Amino acid sequence: MSQSESHLARRLGLFDATMIVMGGIIGSGIFMNPSVVAREVHSTPLILGAWAFGGLIALAGAFIYAELSSQTSESGGQSVYLREAFHPSIAFIYGWTLLLVIQTGGMAAVAVTFAKYLMELSGGQASDLRASMVAAVALALLTLINCFGVRAGGTTQNVFMILKLVAIAALVVFGLTVGAASPTAPAVSASSSPGIGNTLIAFGAALIPVQFAYGGWQTACFVAGEVREPRKNLPRGLLLGVLGVIAVYLSVNFVCVYALGPQGLADTKTPASTLMRLALGEKGARLIAAGIAISTIGFLSQSMLTAPRVYFAMADDGLFFKTIARLNRARVPAFAIALQGVLAIVIAFSGRYEQILNYVVSSDVIFFALTGACVFAFRRKAAMQAGTLPDGRVSAGSFRIPGHPFTTLFFIAACVTVAFSTIYRYPSNSLIGLSIMLSGLPVYLVWTRFAKRARG
Repeated sequence: MSQSESHLARRLGLFDATMIVMGGIIGSGIFMNPSVVAREVHSTPLILGAWAFGGLIALAGAFIYAELSSQTSESGGQSVYLREAFHPSIAFIYGWTLLLVIQTGGMAAVAVTFAKYLMELSGGQASDLRASMVAAVALALLTLINCFGVRAGGTTQNVFMILKLVAIAALVVFGLTVGAASPTAPAVSASSSPGIGNTLIAFGAALIPVQFAYGGWQTACFVAGEVREPRKNLPRGLLLGVLGVIAVYLSVNFVCVYALGPQGLADTKTPASTLMRLALGEKGARLIAAGIAISTIGFLSQSMLTAPRVYFAMADDGLFFKTIARLNRARVPAFAIALQGVLAIVIAFSGRYEQILNYVVSSDVIFFALTGACVFAFRRKAAMQAGTLPDGRVSAGSFRIPGHPFTTLFFIAACVTVAFSTIYRYPSNSLIGLSIMLSGLPVYLVWTRFAKRARG
C-alpha cells in the first residue's frame, strides 16, 4: 500500500457500502427500460425472464467482485484487480476508458436527464442550453460536497438512495391499485409463432437494455480504501446491494406488466409515468417525475463519490498526473474529484453525451469479462505462493465464489455474449467505443516512457 493510500480516511461501513452498490445501479433506467425490453420480447414470461436473467448475471458478477475485493483493501476496484492479475497497462486502459467514455459520458447524460425532469416539475422550458446549465450546477455542487470528505459524500448518497427507494415503492404500491390489464395483443397462432432461434435472438437483444439498468454495482469497489474492514464489508455490501436491486427491478417490471400488459408496456416510452397517471392522474405523473429526478441525482452522487478513486489509484501508481493523487485536508482526492466533475460538465454542454453513451456497453462488458478472468489469475498466484499446485485456494478469510468455476465462466460468457450482441446491433458506435478504449495503449506507452526519463 502506498503512502497516500494509507492516509485515506476509512469512514464508510456496511450500510454505506450496500447503499453505494444500490445507488450505482439504480438510476433512470428502471423507469424507462421496461418498455424497451417489452418491445423486444412480447410475453410476460419473457419480459420477467429477461430481468431475472440479467439479475443472475449481476449476482454472478457480485460474487466475483466479492472474492476479489476480499483480497485487497486498496481503492481503485477493477483497476487494482486488472493491474495485479495481468499488467499495469490493462489497468491504465480501463481507467482511460472510464474517464473518457464509461463514467463521464454517463454522468453527463444522467445530469441532463435530471435537469429536464427538474425543469418540467418547476414549469420551466426544458431547452438544451438550460438543461445543460442546470446539469452543470448539479455536477458542481456534488463535486464540492464530495471534496468536503468521504463522510459528506457518503451521507449525501445514502439520503438520495433512500428517497429513490421510497419513490420506487410508491410506484409498485400505486401500480397494484390500477388492476390487471386486459389482454390487448392479438392471439398468435402456432403457425405464425416465432421459432426458438428468433426468440433467442430477441431475448439477447432484450438483455442489452437490461444490462444497462443493472450496471454499476462494481463501482463500490472503487472506494475500498475508505471502507472500514473492507475485506468483510465490501463483499457483504456487494451481495446485499445486488440482491436488493434484483428484488426492486422484478417488482417494478411485474407491476408494469400487471397494470399495462405486455403490449401496453411496449407501446409507451415512459412506463413509470403512464402507470402513475393511470393510478393518480396527472398528480401521479408529477410525483413519479420527482422520483425520477431524485433517482438520477442520487446516481450522480454515487458516481462522484466512487469513480475519482480510480484516477487517484492510477496517479498513485505513477500512471497519471501526480496532482490527481494528492489528498486535501478532508483526506479525499479532491483533484481527482474535480477532474471528474469538470469533464462531465464539459460533455454536458457539448451535447455529445448521448452519442458517448452508445459507446459504453461494448467497452464496459469487455472489462467485466477481464475482471472475471482475474479470479483465475489471483487463485493461481495464491497457490504458487503457497508452493502448491493451483488447486483453487484463496487467502485465509477471503470470500469464495459459490459454484466456481461454473458461476465465474457463466459471468464471463454472458459478458462476451452481450459484447457481441451490442457490436452486431450497433457496429459503428461500438467500433468507436473500442477505438477509444484501444487508444489508451499508446498513451500508456508514452506515459511510462516519460515517467522513466523523469526518474532517471
